[in-house]
Order: sequence, then structure tokens, then C-alpha cells
Amino acid sequence: MEPVKLTAYSHGGGCGCKISPSVLESILGTQRHQTQFASLLAGNEGNEDAAAWRLSEEQTLVSTTDFFMPIVNDPVDFGAIAAANALSDVYAMGAEPIFALALLAWPITKLDASIAAAVLEGAREICKQAGIPIAGGHTIENPEPVFGLAVNGLVKSQYLKRNNTAKAGDILFLTKSLGTGMITTAAKREKAEASHLAEAVAQMRKLNKEGAELAQLPGVHALTDVTGFGFAGHLTEVCRGSNLSARINRAVLPRLSGVNACLEAMIYPDMTMKNFNAFKAHLPEMDTETLLLMCDPQTSGGLLIAADPSCAEQVKAILAAHHSYCEIIGVLEPADALTIQFSS
Repeated sequence: MEPVKLTAYSHGGGCGCKISPSVLESILGTQRHQTQFASLLAGNEGNEDAAAWRLSEEQTLVSTTDFFMPIVNDPVDFGAIAAANALSDVYAMGAEPIFALALLAWPITKLDASIAAAVLEGAREICKQAGIPIAGGHTIENPEPVFGLAVNGLVKSQYLKRNNTAKAGDILFLTKSLGTGMITTAAKREKAEASHLAEAVAQMRKLNKEGAELAQLPGVHALTDVTGFGFAGHLTEVCRGSNLSARINRAVLPRLSGVNACLEAMIYPDMTMKNFNAFKAHLPEMDTETLLLMCDPQTSGGLLIAADPSCAEQVKAILAAHHSYCEIIGVLEPADALTIQFSS
């Protein structure tokens, strides 16, 4: 197959092409509350990662969908990243995926069908790692390439995790490094070093499988994954939903190797400033470097974990076994005037 620059066929890429948080809020409006469905344990009212439907007292179905335009040029990597990103929503609620459906929109007159097949190949690779099939799906013709998955998973009802159940005193973990938005933007502009892009791609392809194990720890009070709204946005959702504030140690926030080069060149995606404008009322004063890192839209980002300090070593052991970042990055405190503050 001849090399193709997939990112040239779309105006955005990855989770950086999401609708901005403020516009999304105006779209959803009053549609967030669906309390008439007793079995709907989690819907869209709390910005959860996925919907949760109680099948029985013992078992809950977790269902999600996620899709986006190419974030990298290689079609296999694009499919793999999109699959890992969609699966993450299920893991972030403590569930194990059981099967997926593919969603493909393709400019068939511009990009050969063999390229779309390579995208599906990448998705199958990741689903095989997750131990599930792509059992079907749907395709349409579209001016820009779009791919993603709808994923269903199961979790014991007692282990279902939410993003709004954190407690004061909980410590925070973030399992993947920040900076995928900056590095993939640099790559689209042909200004990223090959090694930096390779590191970012490897991280985005990595499954957040540890979520299903973490959920079984009673001391893990809340889980979510960090994606298009950036670290600041998803942490704000956890804090506001739980009526808490967070104190973050900037010195230990993990970042990909190529981030510093992007910061020096002031390369960042448009979504960064959309995130900042949506969440700035909850953020402290920041220098430019911190702002660009905190608000960088992540694709297939890490899990954000709120856990009681008593289970810190158990959490670290699970994260280490999955080769994930396992430093404590902050602590949750009673709600204050600012939702997020810095300890250093």
C-alpha cells in the first residue's frame, strides 16, 4: 500500500475534534436528566464515560460509543488508537468489554477501500488484545474519514465506578503522560520528531485494562479517563460532581518526551484554548506552559483515579503490573473557591 497522509483529509483529529465543552452543554441542555428509567444507573447527566444499565442486582451493562477523524497518518495506527480510545470508556467504569461494533465513514472517491480495510485491521488488533470481537457495524460515505467503535461491557454491579463519587482526602493518580494533542498537532504540521510521535502512538494504542482491576478495590472511589477536554476538564468534572477541590503537584504530572519541543515552538491544537475557556473559572492562575499542558486534549488518555490513601500500595501494584505511571499527582480536599489548585 502506498503511504497516505490521512490527516490531510480531515480538519481535525482524535479527541481534539470534539465539540467544545461550552457548545456541547448548549446542545444537551435539559436532555441530561432521564430519571424515569429506573435501570439507568448512569446516563449523560453527569458527563460519565459510558452509560450503565442494571441487568440484575448482580450485573450491569456498560455501553459507549466513540469515533473521530484521523489523528495519525498510518491507517493501522489510526484504527488501533480509535479502538483503544473507545474501549477506555468501558474500562473507566470498571467493566470488561464483551464485544464492539465498528463505525466507519469514508470518502471512498478520495481514499481507496484498502486504506479503510487497514483501519479496521488496526482496530481488530486492539480488540484482540482486549479479548473481544468486532461483531458488526455500519458504514457510510462521507467527505472526511471517521472511525470508531460502539462497545458493550459487563461489570458486577458492586464494582461499577463513577466519576462523581470521590471523597475528601482521596489521592489522585494519572496513568498516562499528557501531551498527545500537542505532539499529533506537530506531526500534522510535519514538525514532530519521529521518536516523539512514535512514543505518543505507542501510548495511545495502550489499553486501560487496569480499570477493571482497580474497580474491585473498595478504596478506589472514583474513576474516569482523560480525553478531549484535557486533564483540567476531566478533573474539574470529578471535583464538581463530588463537591470537592483538587490540589495538584505540577512537578510530577507526567508528560510525553515531545511536549517540551512543542511548548518551545508554541504548537498546540485549537481545542486547548476551547478547553481553557470552558473551565477557566475553576482554574488558578497559570503560566503558559502549565495552561497548554493542563488543557491539552488527550486521545486515548490515561485513567484518573481517586483512591483512599490506605490502598495506595495496592493501586500502585496494579498500575506497575500494567506498565502505567503510578506516582501520586495530587489530593482531593473539601470544596473551595477554586476547583483546582497547585501545591507546587
